[in-house]
Amino acid sequence: MADAGRIALRLRIRRGDAIAMGPGKAALLEAIDAHGSISAAARSIGMSYRRAWLLVEEMNSCFAASLVETRPGAGAMLSDAARTVLAAYRAAEVAAEEAAVRVLGPVVAGLKPRGVGR
Repeated sequence: MADAGRIALRLRIRRGDAIAMGPGKAALLEAIDAHGSISAAARSIGMSYRRAWLLVEEMNSCFAASLVETRPGAGAMLSDAARTVLAAYRAAEVAAEEAAVRVLGPVVAGLKPRGVGR
């Protein structure tokens, strides 16, 4: 029998109403790092170029230092600040999930399997 439930968190860092960093932006940064361009990164994660560009602009405006540096004719690259932010964000995700499992594990273990009763 499959687990009755699981814990899944979506960590977001906000600056006012803007989401400075979240799961999608972290994935986009990783894809930019892997592919060296915003357009190739967007394609690799199934995102439109326009959406990716808007997310990059939002991240760059939220942090004191730009996270993505564009190079005309040569694509894009992550700044040192982006690498620091991304590493801290991924570490915070792991820590938050571990804390949630520790605190909520007994509650999740008490869930009924899906489709069993109401």
